[in-house]
This record gives sequence, structure tokens and C-alpha cells, in this order.
Amino acid sequence: MVRFFVCGLVIGVLARPTFADDASPELRSKAAVVLDADSGAEIFAKDADQIRPIASTTKIFVAMVVRKRGLDLDAWTKITRDDVEEARGGARTRLDKGESFRNRDLMKAMLIASDNRAPTALARAVGLDPDELVAAMNALAKELGLAHTKFTSASGLRGNVSTARELATALGAALGDDVLRAIMGDEEATIRSKDGARIDYTTTNVPLAAHRYDVIGGKTGYTTAAGYCFVAAARIDHHAVVMAFLGAEGKLTRFGDFNRVASWLERRVADR
Repeated sequence: MVRFFVCGLVIGVLARPTFADDASPELRSKAAVVLDADSGAEIFAKDADQIRPIASTTKIFVAMVVRKRGLDLDAWTKITRDDVEEARGGARTRLDKGESFRNRDLMKAMLIASDNRAPTALARAVGLDPDELVAAMNALAKELGLAHTKFTSASGLRGNVSTARELATALGAALGDDVLRAIMGDEEATIRSKDGARIDYTTTNVPLAAHRYDVIGGKTGYTTAAGYCFVAAARIDHHAVVMAFLGAEGKLTRFGDFNRVASWLERRVADR
């Protein structure tokens, strides 16, 4: 199931850069990295190995765990009080307690709009309680060779940490899954509860919706401790890269950093 970027990123992180060095883009995020998606080579880094809170970018690990556990995408799962409690303190949810949704739609709610009630509901669908989900996420990080990535919660609201480099690697692994890549590449989604209630979601991934660059997929996140975070894969002049930006102070700063990196890469390709 995990293919696409993962081999190059996990094995090739220490490979030589594929772009010659020149003036680097001036980024405002506290930590950032750009990796070649094919070889895993580092193209650009700014404090890329600094351990930082990662907020809702956490949810790409939830998605990988439940997919590895054989999640039935067409089955229904009910939102329970446990999901409400696990999501307490986070952003507004649109998944009402007592309503049932198809697991595919819960995945969309989690990855497109970052709904905090979806992670534990999806875990329950594969037989995991919240603690078991966190344990499985930590095991997955170890499996991917992510030594600095640690989880204490499923939503990312409390305590989870990683590095820009390791998050980029994790996104590469997630995008190896056709289902996850399709969902993270969607700009919008409409889901319905078993009772017929309709919910319309639009992506929090601003560069994806802007169409300025060919964005393959990504995930945003925010908490007070983490700041604004963004991890994304894109094709820049047909060259696939994975980027991560952590600790931005402004909501749009992480997307501005994405655009600054993409523009810099375009110039590098044009100058070759």
C-alpha cells in the first residue's frame, strides 16, 4: 500500500542534493525542509531537524494507521461521546454526536477539514481505542525511521512532536496510498450522515485551491504551541518535491513560504 514517495524519502534523506546551491529563499516559518520526492535528497533546509509541536499534521499518521489496519471505507461509524471528549479544546466540528458516517467520509472530514472528532472514530472502526491508536502511531513512526516523532494524542491538540524533515518523509509515505493521495488532493468534499444530513467541506490547503502550482496533496495544522504548520507535495516544472513548514506565526505565512520555495525552485530549473 505504501509506495510513491516513501522509498526515496526514507532511504535517501542523506543523498546529495539534486539542485546546485545558490541564494536560498527567505522563509518565515521557524523550521522548513524541501526534499526531492524521488531520491529523498535535501534541496533546502532551515532548522529541519529541530523538534517541534506538529498540531493537526498528526492526522496523516492516523490515516496511515487505519488504512494499514484494513479500514472498511464503506462501513458506517457513529460519533460517540468519546470522540467528543478527545476533540475537546479544538476547532469547531461538524460531526455531531450520535450521527453515523461512512469511514471514507470521516477520512475526508479529517484530512480535508481537519475535524478533530474523526481520528478516534476511525480508530474505533478498526478496533483501536484512543490509547491503542496513539501506540500504533508511535509504532508507525518507528517503522518509517522517524526517530524524533512522538505522539501522545490522536488529534494533535496536545503534545505531539516531530521535525520538518520527518513530517515531509511521513507525507511521502501517506501519498503512497492511492486513497489518501486522492483525498488530500481534493479541494472540496460533500459527505452525508446515515440520516441524510449534508456537510460540505473545503480544503484548508490554500496552495491546492489556488492552482498556481501543481499541488499533489498536503495537510495543515495549528495550535498555540505549534504555530501554523503545513506539509505538502507538489510538482514544480514536473519535478516532484515534498515540503514541510513548521512554527509560522501568521495563518497565511506557511502558504507564503510554500510559494517562495516553489518560485525559487522554478528559477533554479530555468537556470540549469
